[in-house]
Amino acid sequence: MPVAEAVAKKVLAGERLSRQEGVALLRDGDFLELGMLADAVRQRLHPEGVVTYIIDRNINYTNVCVAQCAFCAFYRDLPSREGYLLSKEQLAQKIEETLALGGNQILLQGGLHPDLGIEFYEELFRWIKASYPIWIHGLSPAEIKHIDRVSGLTTEETLRRLVAAGLDSIPGGGAEVLSDRVRQIIGIAKGSTGDWLDVMETAHRLGLRTTATMMFGHVETLEERIDHLLHLRELQDRTGGFTAFIAWTFQPAHTAMAGDELTSFQYLRTLAVARVMLDNFPSVQASWVTQGGKIGQVSLRFGANDFGSLMIEENVVSAAGAHFRLTEAEIARAIQDAGFVPKRRTMHYEIVGDPYCWTHDVPPMPAEKAPATSLAS
Repeated sequence: MPVAEAVAKKVLAGERLSRQEGVALLRDGDFLELGMLADAVRQRLHPEGVVTYIIDRNINYTNVCVAQCAFCAFYRDLPSREGYLLSKEQLAQKIEETLALGGNQILLQGGLHPDLGIEFYEELFRWIKASYPIWIHGLSPAEIKHIDRVSGLTTEETLRRLVAAGLDSIPGGGAEVLSDRVRQIIGIAKGSTGDWLDVMETAHRLGLRTTATMMFGHVETLEERIDHLLHLRELQDRTGGFTAFIAWTFQPAHTAMAGDELTSFQYLRTLAVARVMLDNFPSVQASWVTQGGKIGQVSLRFGANDFGSLMIEENVVSAAGAHFRLTEAEIARAIQDAGFVPKRRTMHYEIVGDPYCWTHDVPPMPAEKAPATSLAS
């Protein structure tokens, strides 16, 4: 069904869409018209024709987790022999490889380990900052809330102590879909919608910038996808603390939920609607990690202005079946072939230069998967 003329005019004029209009676009909007509207928003916000990306590494410091989310194929219970906690020696190797590839950030996330309190993270962050010139983009809201509980602290106390130890920004992981009905089904131990939003609002109030995510295509309704976007938009109105929105499709392989993955058309439709609904978000990322490089390119004409991360290492969605890998040269070429100029950025979306691989001798990419390790101190 064609996009209603009144809705299209509102988008092109930079006016805010309602919940009803968002649901209608997601359910019935013409696919190509949606793409063109989202592309118009991207061009209005980013007229310079640049597409950014970041060189970082997703370090999953532990896979031990008490949440037991039905959609996750990565976590392990104690005392599973497959559970691990990375040692400092293992972390050092990963950080040094990241720096050698031109990286300026690590994305540090893990499971909700029952034995790790605030002191563990304070000591870890201080050691990293004393040893390496690296930005720590770490700990999802669910991890923050878990540290609160284990350590008997408020969220503000936890965040203040983590920032003092070296935490620079917070990723949006664990949002999944911000609906308590959905969260009851797929992973109640991850916390409520209010928990996730509270961590982010507190972080923004303390001066931390964060990202926002959505993992969709499981048990949520189309209305709940739009409600998720509205939760983010309303919080961004209050704080302005989100730098970007990242959405990806549920990866069903090897999970307790199983089922069929959404098609790339469904991914692009949701991406485009997110771009037109999130009028106060400066940036939207393409999810080539779950969709592949070609759909990543198409995403740049469906509202995305950022190609995400080089993702030197990724273990969570790959455990559930995602297998796409790109080098920095391939990312730069994909951006160029889509008609844009590739530029490296920071977490705050500050441009730091041309592709690192164009001007440096880049070492080979490290092994695709982190080696299996036993629990270590």
